[in-house]
Amino acid sequence: MIGKTTSPLLIIAIAISAVIAGWGIADPEGLGSLASAAVAMQFQSRGWFIMLEASGLLFVALFLAFSRFGTIRLGPDGSEPEFSTPAWIAMLFAAGMGVGLLFYGAAEPLTHFEELRKFGSDPQAAGYALFVTYLNWGFHAWAIYGVVGLIIAYFAYRRGRTLLLSAPVADAFGEAGWTRALGWAFDLLSIVAIAVGLAGSLAMGVFQVQTGLAGLIDVENPGVLTLPVFAVMCLAFSIPLRRDLGEGMARLSNAAMLIAVGLMVYLLVLGPTSYLMNGIVSGFGRYVFGVLPAGFSTAEFFDQDVVNWFEGWTLNYMIWWLAWSPFVGIFIARISRGRTIREFLIGVIVAPTLFSILWFGVFGGLGFFDALRQEAGLSAINRENLDATTFALLDGFPLAGVTHAATIVAAFLFVVTSVVSAGFTLAMIGTGGDENPSPRIRTIWGAILGALGLAMVLVGDVGLVRSVIALSAIAFVFIVPVLVICLFRSLRREKRQ
Repeated sequence: MIGKTTSPLLIIAIAISAVIAGWGIADPEGLGSLASAAVAMQFQSRGWFIMLEASGLLFVALFLAFSRFGTIRLGPDGSEPEFSTPAWIAMLFAAGMGVGLLFYGAAEPLTHFEELRKFGSDPQAAGYALFVTYLNWGFHAWAIYGVVGLIIAYFAYRRGRTLLLSAPVADAFGEAGWTRALGWAFDLLSIVAIAVGLAGSLAMGVFQVQTGLAGLIDVENPGVLTLPVFAVMCLAFSIPLRRDLGEGMARLSNAAMLIAVGLMVYLLVLGPTSYLMNGIVSGFGRYVFGVLPAGFSTAEFFDQDVVNWFEGWTLNYMIWWLAWSPFVGIFIARISRGRTIREFLIGVIVAPTLFSILWFGVFGGLGFFDALRQEAGLSAINRENLDATTFALLDGFPLAGVTHAATIVAAFLFVVTSVVSAGFTLAMIGTGGDENPSPRIRTIWGAILGALGLAMVLVGDVGLVRSVIALSAIAFVFIVPVLVICLFRSLRREKRQ
């Protein structure tokens, strides 16, 4: 294997990430515009394939969970899980979405509502807007994470390989020149996707924290807080990157999740509880019975406005989850050693999806309550500034200052813990699978993630930031099917033996 500190993979990955960061800092508008144009072209030509793949991964997960392969353990026969099931599920919640839940909780359902009300009554538009949000954040997202995480865990703990995307290729097809080259390319592309994807989340965290902080301390222009907030975040994640990744970061991540859950329960209890629960129950039923056919929808015969909306949200999300899948997959694999394939897939896909249904049911339901039963002030704010929607919603409840502060703290912790974990993961991949990479390499990746995050912040537009993330992950549309083939090839070989 390549050297652990000076491998060509590490050098090239750092160079590519640094070039992207430098370009974004020097010409953020140019980077954003290029990414937007390139992604639009890919979506127009391959949108059907992206949806087919996302739905295909959901069917792969269902098949593996309930097939004869479901009893295979992710580790030696007889191995036991490292974490209890409640602790394992708790860690899954914060793994893949984090700050996105806070950012889009009310903003996304309201955005879909504004588009869909052009085609039907407002109540129908609200119901379908919630359905689309569930589609974007539910089973398909976690099937992508789950299948990639399963592949990584199976080859690392069952087959004795590394936690890298190159491992399945070498194990399934043997050590050869072409498998080494293909695996090397997979590792390189996973590094770039992780780095850019995390930088995008860092930027969204900055946008939300600055907006909430501006309201909390009565600053009229949130933009003046952008660089100070960004600097504090960089300082916060640079310190733990120099230390071992121990229980401290897990505690911070769990604290952020507890704050988020507490916030959701607070709004459910003090808000129009019956209205929200009616929406959640109806939305859950609509989603469960409609999710499989909806996963094959491509907005094929609609006008350009609807096509743009579909590409800008659902297609973008599917690419976004693919961009995060190496990082989240490695994390999920690490905490899932000893579980069977069946319990792994059911836990990874079902539990976080149910949480997303509750989360968006509460936040989205409050947005619809305002739009349909009150003065629609949230919708007006959402049209102007997605960053401010969550805080505007909290203003309608008692103790707004406390809930604002709690949201800011949760967003801050989600971002910091994600960046620290990503820094470790990037250093691990770049050093050939070393699970304890040196502090120097981790710090270098922390600096690059900070520079990439600054580039995303300077791009300034959330839509363009999402396009940059999507562009970094286009290759994974083709990589993930190869990994699935490797998994089935090795599973069949194991059963025969």
